[in-house]
Amino acid sequence: MTDPMLGLLMLGLFVFAILLGFPIAFTLMALGLFFGYLGMGDIIFSLMVQRTFSVMSSDVLISVPLFVFMGYIVERANILDRLFHSLQLAAGRLPAALAVATLATCALFATATGIVGAVVTLMGLLAFPALLRAGYDTRLSAGVVCAGGTLGILIPPSILLILYGATAGVSVVRLYAAAFLPGFLLAGTYMAYVMIRAIIDPSLAPKLPKEQRNVPVLRMLFELATSFFPLATLIVAVLGAILFGLATPSEAAAMGALGGLVLAISYRALTLERLKEAVFLTARTTAMVCWLFIGSFLFSSVFGYLGGQSLVEQFVLSLNLSPLMFMIVAQLIIFLLGWPLEWTEIIVIFVPIFLPLLKLFDIDPLFFGVLVAMNLQTAFLSPPVAMAPFYLKGVAPKHVTINEIFSGVMPFMYIVVVCMAVIYMFPALVTWLPDVLYR
Repeated sequence: MTDPMLGLLMLGLFVFAILLGFPIAFTLMALGLFFGYLGMGDIIFSLMVQRTFSVMSSDVLISVPLFVFMGYIVERANILDRLFHSLQLAAGRLPAALAVATLATCALFATATGIVGAVVTLMGLLAFPALLRAGYDTRLSAGVVCAGGTLGILIPPSILLILYGATAGVSVVRLYAAAFLPGFLLAGTYMAYVMIRAIIDPSLAPKLPKEQRNVPVLRMLFELATSFFPLATLIVAVLGAILFGLATPSEAAAMGALGGLVLAISYRALTLERLKEAVFLTARTTAMVCWLFIGSFLFSSVFGYLGGQSLVEQFVLSLNLSPLMFMIVAQLIIFLLGWPLEWTEIIVIFVPIFLPLLKLFDIDPLFFGVLVAMNLQTAFLSPPVAMAPFYLKGVAPKHVTINEIFSGVMPFMYIVVVCMAVIYMFPALVTWLPDVLYR
């Protein structure tokens, strides 16, 4: 058997193993060590030790546990109900006011935490019953909660963008700047969609009672000042420090983690038990990410050494694809991979297969990374293996079926695809801000 055939066999065994439910990171390491020993000999063991050390000492990856810790602390600060209530008052006069408030709350909270499961679950407990009580259509309500909960994948400070930057060798600071406009384009399009639906068919999203629409300005400002502005200030401070070069992502993440602690203390929500839980969850998530990086590097190094990467490149070039067709094929593959895999595995395992091909098609890795981040939101929304609907189903009233939730998320998935097409047609939406800030 030739070396490239060994590489393809290794890739096939990996896909088979993950479909059987084996742990991703350790499957990668086991296959990398086994096939590496067959192709490279004893040097594979030294390679694993070196990679383990380099991952654990990476400056870029230091920001991962800090941002994750910030997210878990903010999640436990018990400000979500206040935040939703204040944004509901602020949006009271708009069509589909509750849905708009839900999306705004999801966007802000997802940005602060970056944890899709937590945002969808918490909003499913808080906003989803409120939407149903207000007479909103079940499908529309489910779509709003699920789609809004995934926004943290794209909007900075996104953990996904940090991992992509470390994998692709792209500046995380430039990635954050590049994802800023697309992220708010997507959130704004979601809001425009629900308002248009409410205008066309008011029965889908009835107006709030008059007393909830005509709220005194001072009361509304007080509610915003005690819920929205503190969290928004924390996020703006972290992002501003990164985007304007005042701090590295790691330094800004440390500032965000400290700010999250101060926020939790100021809301009298920080207990020793919650702090221990946040530290434990942060350690678990960080360990998963680091071992995934070690395993994926070992796997991809052996895959490339055996000639698997060159075989993939030759196959793609033989298809005579245009850059547009290559992007469509690559994004379609990533979309399909989102069904059985989490985004972390896709970023550190499969995206590196596409990265060497970007130069051949003259595609900017920065641009590609933003499209991947947007695409992976569809992985959380698209049936039959969409995690966001299942998160919501777990906390939704019993009469709400999974088919209703799936039906509700489909229009939002189409919106993601439309936004991806718009970004491809107008790449300045991605490249303008990085070029202005970092000439």
